Amino acid sequence: MILHDLISYDILRLIWWALLGVLLIGFALTDGFDMGVGALLPFVAGTDLERRVAINTVGPVWEGNQVWFILGGGAIFAAWPPLYAVSFSGFYLAMFVVLAAFIVRPVAFKYRSKRDDVRWRAAWDWALFASGAVPALLFGVAVGNVIQGVPFHFTDDLHTIYEGAWYAKFIGLLDPFSLLAGVVSLSMLVMHGGAWLTLKTEGAVQARARRFGAVAALVAVAAYALAGVWLAVGIEGYRIVGEVVTDGPSNPLHFEVVREGSWLAAYAARPWIAIAPVLGIGGALLTFLGLRAGREVTTLLTSKLAILGVISSVGLTMFPFIMPSSSDPRSSLTVWNSSSSHLTLFIMLVVTLIFMPLILAYTAWVYRVLWGKVTEADVTDNAHSVY
Repeated sequence: MILHDLISYDILRLIWWALLGVLLIGFALTDGFDMGVGALLPFVAGTDLERRVAINTVGPVWEGNQVWFILGGGAIFAAWPPLYAVSFSGFYLAMFVVLAAFIVRPVAFKYRSKRDDVRWRAAWDWALFASGAVPALLFGVAVGNVIQGVPFHFTDDLHTIYEGAWYAKFIGLLDPFSLLAGVVSLSMLVMHGGAWLTLKTEGAVQARARRFGAVAALVAVAAYALAGVWLAVGIEGYRIVGEVVTDGPSNPLHFEVVREGSWLAAYAARPWIAIAPVLGIGGALLTFLGLRAGREVTTLLTSKLAILGVISSVGLTMFPFIMPSSSDPRSSLTVWNSSSSHLTLFIMLVVTLIFMPLILAYTAWVYRVLWGKVTEADVTDNAHSVY
């Protein structure tokens, strides 16, 4: 028996679908509070010293947190090549904006406090705000577009055609439902940033973080609930017609797909997946209560729980679809028709089982070493060595 045959093709596809979700959730749980702190910066810090305190709560960890973003992109490239091709083609301009924001952020961290000039520092503070708020919004907008279907199709030789003018690849993404999904994403990560600042700061910064984080938590619950209602009554779902071959060739034109019914039919077919939206709403409400009550560690944990629930609910609701096509449903990408080969998925899984525990152990060690609050005295005493 060939070694990779120990795990069947369909099981490997399921594993890598789940691992892709884990990587995206890991990115949101870690780099999410970095973006949340950036988006909160103009509101939680009134003085230069307070802004430096807020910045230095994420300064030592933001680079490590972005490893999850790189891993997620790498996983899509290696495990789901058609998804990588379609998403990077259709969302090219939006991804360029996100990458530009991620490039500006480290520059802002490094140069913001190099000059003792009010206008200089204010400009970089707004750069940090934009590099946190804009990606957080656009990630949600992208999810909203995926749920509705993306206007692409494959030719008979599997060449990808993305419909619409080049500018529509950005402006066209900003439809009402996708903007609502963006509000869910932005408010959720602002809530997460507020929970992080509550844990890592004290005094006025902490008090403001609790207040704005609590408001963001309520906005996240309301926007997420509204998106659920909209999904039920205003957006058609997708369905594979006929026999579903789970271990067949990776050919995006392998299935017949129709657009009908509701995405929420998945909850009738698999009732257990309702745990995801329950965790999303319940976690956000518990975070709101924790922020109001002044709890710290548990509040950050419930914020993570909310993010886990919200992101999981998208993947579980759409399963087995990964990126449906609005212009040609037959071209829709699913777990069963858009993966890499059996051997490739197996080799990647072996490598992941070796290196993922090392990444997790190193990340846990870093957070343990950096545990504790960032105070104004810390920044004042180390003014020339901290951000």
